[in-house]
Amino acid sequence: MVDFIKNFEKDISHVHHTNFDERALALFHFQSKNNKIYKQYIDYLKIDTNRVTSIDKIPFLPIQFFKKFDIKTTDFTPQITFSSSTTTNTGPSFHHLKSVKLYQNTFLQGFNQFYGSPADYCILALLPSYLERSGSSLVYMFDLLIENTEHPLSGFYLQDTKKLIETIHLSLQNNQKTLLLGVTYALLDLIEQHQHVLLNQNFIVMETGGMKGRRQELIRPDVHNRLCKGFGVPQIHSEYGMTELLSQAYSAGKGLFKCTNTLKILIRETTDARTVFCPSGNVPRSGAINAIDLANLHSCAFVETQDLGKRYPDGTFEVLGRMDNSDIRGCNLMLS
Repeated sequence: MVDFIKNFEKDISHVHHTNFDERALALFHFQSKNNKIYKQYIDYLKIDTNRVTSIDKIPFLPIQFFKKFDIKTTDFTPQITFSSSTTTNTGPSFHHLKSVKLYQNTFLQGFNQFYGSPADYCILALLPSYLERSGSSLVYMFDLLIENTEHPLSGFYLQDTKKLIETIHLSLQNNQKTLLLGVTYALLDLIEQHQHVLLNQNFIVMETGGMKGRRQELIRPDVHNRLCKGFGVPQIHSEYGMTELLSQAYSAGKGLFKCTNTLKILIRETTDARTVFCPSGNVPRSGAINAIDLANLHSCAFVETQDLGKRYPDGTFEVLGRMDNSDIRGCNLMLS
């Protein structure tokens, strides 16, 4: 057990598309024996784990379980616990981390994969709804990315949008690569409050999604069109992640996401959660999103999300929305 965990942590930085499935299957067989809640769920489904020989046969744990149970592989005292915002009446999700270092290495590796070293950037974060509560994995992630920039202008901005605008202009005047990350509603507020002052700027704007009840929900193309016009940029980048996952996917525009090396997205049938479409198919598949996150070594790497998506043959995917009544099923399966 100890050797498996130690070797898996050591090798995770060497995961790529040619050995991902092999690593995922090895982790499944380990977690199916050493994760108490996941094992109970598999037993409830009457699945013979010896017959799980491909990733589309792996049972995925409903994401609601992170709200009701301590999802841990082996028994440990968490080094840190992340929690989600409470946008429903069912309360937040909790993700217990045995190793903060594993999370740090994973998201730094993922950022480097798509954007290069954070030391090359001035990173500005506009995350008011996240900063106003504790336990956000997104704040933790970007706090470390900002620290790794070692740039004097990098930082978080809560309400001082005027200062943020001045910082963007100053950074760009110095020909500094600049990345502005923000929750969607805050970015929309910013361009409305400061119309015409950000036009024709050459920097990266990245939205993390979420109106958090602050604005009318909009589809991603409409949001991106507004943000492109407001910031004067050709594309809006996006980050796809959640409290229950330690890996991310990034989009460089048009809402088309690519996974970091430790993450793979599968699509399942919306009316039958047990039916997962084979990822090697040659046609796009639409349905509900399942995520395999190898960085979830100490929790559960196989998460049945409540997001709807479309996966393309090259592994890229879109997020199309949320399933209705997403909190009704799940945990009740094991409470009945």
